[in-house]
Amino acid sequence: MVELRRLRYFVAVAEESSFSRAARRLHMAQPPLSNQIKQLEEELGVRLFERSSRGVHTTDAGELLLEEARRVFALVEGTVNMVQRVGHGEVGRLTLGFVPSASDELLPPILSSFGERYPDVDLFLREMRPDLIVQRLHEGQIDAGFLYLPLDDASLDVECVSREPLVLALPAKHSLSSEEQVDLASLADEPFILPARYRRMPGLYGQVTEACRQAGFTPNAVQKDVWLMQTIVGLVAGGIGVALVPASVQNLRRKGVVYKTVPGLSPSVELGVVWRSDDRGAVLRSFLQVARDTPQKGTGDPSKTA
Repeated sequence: MVELRRLRYFVAVAEESSFSRAARRLHMAQPPLSNQIKQLEEELGVRLFERSSRGVHTTDAGELLLEEARRVFALVEGTVNMVQRVGHGEVGRLTLGFVPSASDELLPPILSSFGERYPDVDLFLREMRPDLIVQRLHEGQIDAGFLYLPLDDASLDVECVSREPLVLALPAKHSLSSEEQVDLASLADEPFILPARYRRMPGLYGQVTEACRQAGFTPNAVQKDVWLMQTIVGLVAGGIGVALVPASVQNLRRKGVVYKTVPGLSPSVELGVVWRSDDRGAVLRSFLQVARDTPQKGTGDPSKTA
């Protein structure tokens, strides 16, 4: 086997047509360089250079070896570059699960930033319920997920990437729709549309019911276990009831719904990214860093009609 080190010495001598110039280029003394070339010729059993008073010149065998050596080094350089890019999380694939409302405001800037920084990573997006996100993570079918917190699972790492207030979604014809803000306690007798509740995952349901508890009542659920924000807003527009929703839901712009701030509302909604604790994938690390670095926009004025 020919050592790459000796091939590199050979290329330097062939390109410089001089042992002394090649030695300076390689930052080494000339005698060791001459000895390495001699050993290479002995290994191959052919003369690679013709030596004369005017310098050294490659033989026919040397010319062929020079051409092939350059090709070998180009291949090695390309392989090293690809290995480094993979190791740095610049090349590969990533599968993400997310609750639909994450696409209202949180996900778009993250995906845009990630695509700009890592154009050679293939992203696969899967919209799914939060319980399925956890299940698919455990099964290894997705690499990370976005869902409402809190989440208690010792085998998963969780990091909050967005916080936003809850706002009140009212039918446009509601008697309180003209008010600038609405006291939550005044809605104690109103029919509520509640988000879905998942086992061991209080999530958004937990935040909504806690807000009502702090206001002194238990919400009268006329519709519950509604997991899509679009559906909740649609039911509000249809006059079925009222709902507390994340402020980013205002981006849905649904006709027949108005959003109102609720003074003194302490719970805030947290959207987090979650991944397997034992996942050391470089592409995942790159994505998580982008998620941390991407600033989130404000939710705007909640007292607007959608």
